Amino acid sequence: MAESKARKTATSKPVSESASKPSVTKPVAKKAAAKRTAVKSAAVKSAAVKSAAVKSAAVKLRKPESHLAMVRRARRINRELAELYPYAHPELDFENPFQLLVATVLSAQTTDLRVNQTTPALFAKYPTPEDMAAANPEELEEIIRPTGFFRNKAKSLIGLSIALRDEFGGEVPGRLDDLVTLPGVGRKTANVVLGNAFGVPGITVDTHFGRLARRFGWTTEDDPVKVEHAVGEIFPKSEWTMLSHRVVFHGRRICHSQKPACGACPIAPLCPAYGEGETDPEKARKLLKYEMGGQPGQRLRPPSDFPGEAAARADAAAHHGRVADLAVEK
Repeated sequence: MAESKARKTATSKPVSESASKPSVTKPVAKKAAAKRTAVKSAAVKSAAVKSAAVKSAAVKLRKPESHLAMVRRARRINRELAELYPYAHPELDFENPFQLLVATVLSAQTTDLRVNQTTPALFAKYPTPEDMAAANPEELEEIIRPTGFFRNKAKSLIGLSIALRDEFGGEVPGRLDDLVTLPGVGRKTANVVLGNAFGVPGITVDTHFGRLARRFGWTTEDDPVKVEHAVGEIFPKSEWTMLSHRVVFHGRRICHSQKPACGACPIAPLCPAYGEGETDPEKARKLLKYEMGGQPGQRLRPPSDFPGEAAARADAAAHHGRVADLAVEK
């Protein structure tokens, strides 16, 4: 009988140990399961991040654009800019070719506003090439000092004035080949003068135009002459001068060098560089730059005989009409 009890006790021990075992290993099993879940979650998360990165890269790698498609897109951009800036015009004040030539030389490394504030006194003292050719260098330097690099600019102005007096009868020539022979005058300055004083089409590649031409995908060139030739092949010659004004206007107001306002740009859908700047519409609007009215020398309106002026007047009339309608409704 005692032997039988002992056997029962012996056989019951493993059962008791077996029954208590799960209570000991259960927390360990939970930890292991949690660890496996965490590892699996991390792997899924990593895969999702990689997938997003791949998708993002795929978006950036745009489908190659044919030359014909690029030309069509470029011309559409020009049409959009024409609607956006019907008043686009040269922002340097001038009354004749000589004044425009001088103002353009002065505009290097400064703003048109600064030049416009300087030229009234300059042209009052030196109204003709003959007058400027005979200028005292120190007196001329003092007048143009606000535009910066005044010593080099004074040297160029006196030099080009002497050339105009001695070689061109005191008149600004209307040919590119002649203009670029003048001291301080390159293709950019020559095209500004030809397009706006003589009505000869020309593409003005300044820092704004070059930057936007590359952002728009019209060219990959950095050299201004190569940019000029590349863009000249895309657009008809009759558009060159006004295209230059529109692109420069857009570069100064919206498509800035450091902080382009992509989210507030009307031609964003046509721009391969969309996303280089702020894309949030509200934040982008705060980056917009416009003319500052009321400052001396700042021309808010183009010359009355400039091609874009008629469109500007029509736009202004329409705007005033809408304002009047709103006033009546109130």
